[in-house]
Amino acid sequence: MTKPMLSLQLFSMRGLGELGTQLEKAAGAGFDAVEPLEGHLRDADLLQNGLLRNGLTAPSAHVGLEALRRERQRFVEACQQCGIGQLFVPHPGPSLVKDTKAGWQRIGHELGVLSEQMKADGIMLGYHNMMAGFDRTIGGRYGFELMFEAARGSPLVWQADIAWLARAQPNAGEWIRHYAGVLTSVHVKDQAPDDRDPEEDGWANVGSGVLLWPSLWRAAVVSGARLFVVEHDNPRLPFEFAARSYAYLSRFLT
Repeated sequence: MTKPMLSLQLFSMRGLGELGTQLEKAAGAGFDAVEPLEGHLRDADLLQNGLLRNGLTAPSAHVGLEALRRERQRFVEACQQCGIGQLFVPHPGPSLVKDTKAGWQRIGHELGVLSEQMKADGIMLGYHNMMAGFDRTIGGRYGFELMFEAARGSPLVWQADIAWLARAQPNAGEWIRHYAGVLTSVHVKDQAPDDRDPEEDGWANVGSGVLLWPSLWRAAVVSGARLFVVEHDNPRLPFEFAARSYAYLSRFLT
């Protein structure tokens, strides 16, 4: 079994300023890998040089669906240049995905076709969830289910943002296990307690919140996840978040 890898989502480090500083601090917090964003892929030379300078890799990245529709080849080339093998599309929002049966089926079909095209370029394409698709049923079905049914037979995979899933569903672990066939990666973040600091949007350093990460980590590993990407959507102290979260999660790697 391949050993799980810890990575850091660079969205969490944006408060530190320019990319070079973000990468330097990510390495200083203990990480060997990071997850860049669409904007970083638009300057692949800068990203590649920063990764090399700080001894980091980027096994995965995020890019929006609209950008992938318009400039797929540009992002393919950026991924190939920077050694990025997995590209995840965050949920594109209600302007692109209507919360109807047909809307979820359309997005599933489109992502399935895109995943076939990306596979031919040596890149694994996946969907990254938010709460959408889990927060209510559509004729007795969830949007997330309809999407992956429409993509069945394609190489489309799933990067589970477990904290968003847990905000929508009390049984996040069951969803992870049920979709073990497509799960490859997980976003690791933590929900703050009820007396959370509103400045941080209800999130916390991983290990200091209310999510039961030892059991969630085990469920994800058993279900096939090997890339665990640490994230906080709005940390007040980005470096401290990264360092403390790494210190907590690194024990799970042994």
